Amino acid sequence: MAIAANTSPDGKPASRPGSRAALDRLSALVDSDMKRVNALIIDRMDSPVALIPQLASHIVAAGGKRMRPMMTLAAAQMFGYRGDAHLLLAAAVEFIHTATLLHDDVVDESDLRRGVDSANAVWGNKPSVLVGDFLFSRAFQLMVEAGSLRVLGILSNASAVIAQGEVQQLITANDIATDETAYMEVIRAKTAQLFAAATEVGGVIAGASEAQQQALDSYGLNLGIAFQLIDDILDYSASQADLGKTVGDDFRDGKITLPIILAVERSTQEERAFWQRTLEQQDIRDGDLAHAMVLMQKHGALTESLDRARLYGKAARTALASLPDTPVRTALDDLIDFTIERAF
Repeated sequence: MAIAANTSPDGKPASRPGSRAALDRLSALVDSDMKRVNALIIDRMDSPVALIPQLASHIVAAGGKRMRPMMTLAAAQMFGYRGDAHLLLAAAVEFIHTATLLHDDVVDESDLRRGVDSANAVWGNKPSVLVGDFLFSRAFQLMVEAGSLRVLGILSNASAVIAQGEVQQLITANDIATDETAYMEVIRAKTAQLFAAATEVGGVIAGASEAQQQALDSYGLNLGIAFQLIDDILDYSASQADLGKTVGDDFRDGKITLPIILAVERSTQEERAFWQRTLEQQDIRDGDLAHAMVLMQKHGALTESLDRARLYGKAARTALASLPDTPVRTALDDLIDFTIERAF
């Protein structure tokens, strides 16, 4: 791809197979727990209102990496947890994530999610929003069952912050005056907050110390920021098959992401007029997406965005280093490489 680079954040050779193996190693460590979580998800999606499990199972069955619930399970395992509450929390985390995806696709008018028709494309916007609300409610039931006020506080706060991030993204959309500070506020809230909460609650339920809980939170937050930065890069550089959604959706929706911000900051007067027409006025013509990619390459916007993702990956690795040296910690460390090497 155009942001040519052949090393990972730590100077190791970057490759797609190795990147996927990093996720597979984490998956293998939590496999038995994850099977129980998946069964719990199916059970709690059930409802006498037939449309609810039908629509919810559509997006759940579409796949996804299940990174967030795996991080909850891994954090609990790292500290030797022997109960079942971590299963409830992992399912709650996945329900929160799935609910936000349903709402996102409605707001963005997306036709694809993970390479298949989005729920709103199949059933319409109203059912998608309402089933998303149902999943949020189920998530809170699971949190209460876990029996920890501390955990309930962390995940309920994350849910509120995610919603604020969604609204903030609406405010910044189609405004090329949006700066990097505003953009970072959005992705911290919209994406990174759930990564942070998902990891921290695993440690909380397992009895990790306050310092260890903070380290888990920092790891998740920085990993989540890196994850979203890479997603924003991929919207201008991946193939549709790799991305699982239509390439250029962010461009067509007028989303102001870091590659856009950097390209606009360095634009000539003529280039700025292009960004105003396409992103602010939503007057998008044949060839505009390709031209946007050319401008990003010209100004190094994708390469610099990748460099930022690597910095956040490094911060995640630093936070992780203070935690117990176990196979789980190694797998969570490898997850940083998986997150960033998706860009190659």
